[in-house]
Order: sequence, then structure tokens, then C-alpha cells
Amino acid sequence: MSSTGVKLVRLARKHLGEKYVLGALAPKNNSQWKGPWDCAEFVSWLVFQSTGRLYGCNNDDGNPSAADAFTGFWARDARSLGKIISIEQAARTPGAAVLRIPKPGAIGHIAVSDGKGGTVEAHSSARGVITHTLSDRRWDMSILVPFIEYQEGDDSPVTPPRKTVFRFTEPLMRGPKVKEIQQRLKSAGFHPGNSDGVFGALTHAAVLAFQISRRLVPDGEVGPQTARALGIRLDASVPRLSRRPRRSRG
Repeated sequence: MSSTGVKLVRLARKHLGEKYVLGALAPKNNSQWKGPWDCAEFVSWLVFQSTGRLYGCNNDDGNPSAADAFTGFWARDARSLGKIISIEQAARTPGAAVLRIPKPGAIGHIAVSDGKGGTVEAHSSARGVITHTLSDRRWDMSILVPFIEYQEGDDSPVTPPRKTVFRFTEPLMRGPKVKEIQQRLKSAGFHPGNSDGVFGALTHAAVLAFQISRRLVPDGEVGPQTARALGIRLDASVPRLSRRPRRSRG
């Protein structure tokens, strides 16, 4: 039987409510696996169960019982073995993968499109495997796996984030809101370096540690959920970007 995106979504939905554990390893060749999952392990397991092939793993030709899936490996594979599509196309394509590419030391995030503007994903330790939405969230890339057949449905509008998502970028994000993030992290017992208003590597690492402690999606980015947990109100203004050399410790 052919492997299709629709079947992959159907399989994913059978695992709603199962447990998320950051860094959990799912044996891709165990059809009875019920978790724990992390986001990339979940999607790579779905692909292997649907196709008998590894994708998005440290070694796609390795032992499926021990292959390690990671969003960074998904981005790597998409550039050489797959098709990169727009978020809008992914929203109307059941089984398409959508992801945030991880920065060094972070995890990133990956979800499966249900073809109607929603997702099925291993979300976080607080929520486990859930259905969610593509809208009002930041994404870097959408992927079609080459050995799965996809069929696009009707257009499903996707809205970009309404608020600024603060994160580790090049050039660096900077401004008073970043300084507020740093101060709130320090108050919560995390260490973003100097409260200098520059979202650098240490701030990124502190956000990641905070997210893990609060059982949020561990991607190192301050979007609405992380901002709410920090007690910060985001706004729609565009943050200033720094083109200075990376001398900041923030």
C-alpha cells in the first residue's frame, strides 16, 4: 500500500494524549510504541511506520531502533532529500512537516500539518501529544518527504504571529523588551548574562532553561506562551536589530 500524508495524519491522531519527554528516543521500528516522545522523534517515527524508511535522523541508513531524530536533521535532509514548500502550502497538505530550525544548544520544534490549518504534534511535557494550529506561531520551513504521496486540499489561511517573537538571530535582536526579558529571567533564577537589552547566546540559553523548568516548548524563543510564563506583555512593534560584532554576553 502507498504511503500518504493522509494516512500519516491518521496514525498521528491515534497517539493524542501520550506523554512528551524532552530527548526521549522512540524506536522507529516498534509499531506498538506509545511514548514517551519528543517532537522530532514523534514525526520521524510516523514516517518510518508509514514508509519503512528513516528521515530526519542522525543516520538515515542506521538502525531504526536506535536512530536519533532531531529538527536540525530534518532541516538537513530537506535541503538534500525532500521538497521545501511554503507554510501556506503545508497548511493545506495533510502530512507535511513544519518546523522551527534550532539554534545551537536548542531543540527547535516540528509538527505535522493536518491539511486544514492545524497540526498534530508532540508539543511539550505539560501537554504531551496534541492537536494545535499553525496560525499565530513562528515557523522556518515546511517539508514534503520524498517517499510519501501528498494531496493538497482547500486553502487554509495561516496568519503569522501577531506579536514579536524574541529569539537569537543574526543580526541580534535588541531593545527595552529584550532587557525586560533578561530581568525577568534573572528574577526567576536564570542567568542571561548582563541585562543589556541584546538577545545573545546567554539569553537564548537562559530562555531554554526557563522553558524546560516550566514544561513549555523548549525552543529558546520568547513567544506568547513563554512571555506569559515570564509575566511579560509582548507587543507588535518590530525590535531593533544589532549589527555590532557579537561581543555582548547577553
